[in-house]
Amino acid sequence: MAEKRYRRGALLALGVLAMALALATLPGTARDLDRTSVLPASGVIGVEDAYFSPDFWIARLREPDAVLMDRATIDARNARLLREDDSMHDLAALPSALDRAQVVGWINDLASRPVKALWDEAGNPVSKTALDAIIANRAMDAIPANQATRYGMTVKRAALRTFPTALRVFSSQGDTDIDRFQESALFPGDPVLIAHASTDGQWLFVVSPRYAAWVDAKTIAEGDLASVLGYGARAPYRVITGAKPRTVFTREEPQLSELQLDMGLRIPLAGVALDKSVNGQHPYTSWILDLPLRGNDGRLGFAPALLQKNADSAADYLPLTRANLIRQSFEFLGERYGWGHSYNGRDCSGFVSEVYRSMGVQLPRNTSDQAVSPVFARTHFEPRDSRETRMTAVEALDVGDLIYIPGHVMMYIGRIDGRPYVIHDTNGGSVLDTNGALYSMHLNAVSLTPLLPLRFDKEHDYVDRITNIVRVTRAQ
Repeated sequence: MAEKRYRRGALLALGVLAMALALATLPGTARDLDRTSVLPASGVIGVEDAYFSPDFWIARLREPDAVLMDRATIDARNARLLREDDSMHDLAALPSALDRAQVVGWINDLASRPVKALWDEAGNPVSKTALDAIIANRAMDAIPANQATRYGMTVKRAALRTFPTALRVFSSQGDTDIDRFQESALFPGDPVLIAHASTDGQWLFVVSPRYAAWVDAKTIAEGDLASVLGYGARAPYRVITGAKPRTVFTREEPQLSELQLDMGLRIPLAGVALDKSVNGQHPYTSWILDLPLRGNDGRLGFAPALLQKNADSAADYLPLTRANLIRQSFEFLGERYGWGHSYNGRDCSGFVSEVYRSMGVQLPRNTSDQAVSPVFARTHFEPRDSRETRMTAVEALDVGDLIYIPGHVMMYIGRIDGRPYVIHDTNGGSVLDTNGALYSMHLNAVSLTPLLPLRFDKEHDYVDRITNIVRVTRAQ
């Protein structure tokens, strides 16, 4: 997720190039630094405008459209993921009643009371009084000894929070990007188990298939088990293949008007007449989706909404091919980095998850879980493993492979003149300057970069710190 950020003064881009050229002939460094002959004014090394087209990379592949895993194999592995990966939650397998220990465990596993200093967006320290109120709002004493299991559905994109509060907090004064109370996000149609409510009633602690955290209660509609868990299995449906298209404006159903639908969502079609008006207009230029909404009583309902046919969607998940992996990842190129899906964006692990989700492939939420999940083929590296061992694995990378270093993940997309390139959602991106100091490119976005010049710290590049390489495209 987050990388170290180095706030140094602006350095001349030419200095970075000079360092790269000067070190290119030294043992052990020629492979680590980009050998570009002309450095763009942007200061981002190794990238030309032509590289921003997915077709540029697809044209370099020998078998771009070969299906790497079929639907049955993907579905079987998704089922294994729910059964065997401890970071996942199989909602259908949870009991019909929850005891207090289970709910307390979920809440405590998410986070304990912060012990280090925190600052708000204005740069003010978060007081002990404010923190006490946030912790108390979890209402831990109100958790009953036993309760019936309740279910709900997400009606719009919603932040998953560490604690029941919208307060954004930061671990250093002046930082306003990495909100330490932001965990992840839920999307329209996502099923959840409702485990608990905050003291003020404004927050619910929910368990989704990939995460358990606090969410704004207004974004969840409570429903019965069959309606909630059956929604994702209904057919026919549309799969969202664009980055984040929106439904058509509607005055008649404000909850569903210009509703954002993020990549990989599977939304069933509404069973309504195709020749009748939907929300004030003829639907023939649109797909008629059946979307969840929240009634005044907080209960789950469904209503039709229109998604224009010229928006990116498909009748099924896209085939898992190298070409589709590149096309889908480039849909996000340039989107602002958003820790824990903040800023209406995503972070490094959220980015790769949603790319793969458009092909029907489920991944755990966080890098720490993705990198070690038991259901994926992976190559693991110990700290003692040599540079040569790691470089041998880098040479064997295939499109779509996920490269993990501590706190970050990148997707391999191909090579130029033998140099590996990755696409990743990063809040940093550092190389060495002419003095051997770290120079941050401050990318802070979904970015395309060469792999080898990127530095983890002054002494180590990214290759030195690779912990795992996961080949999602191969059945284990």
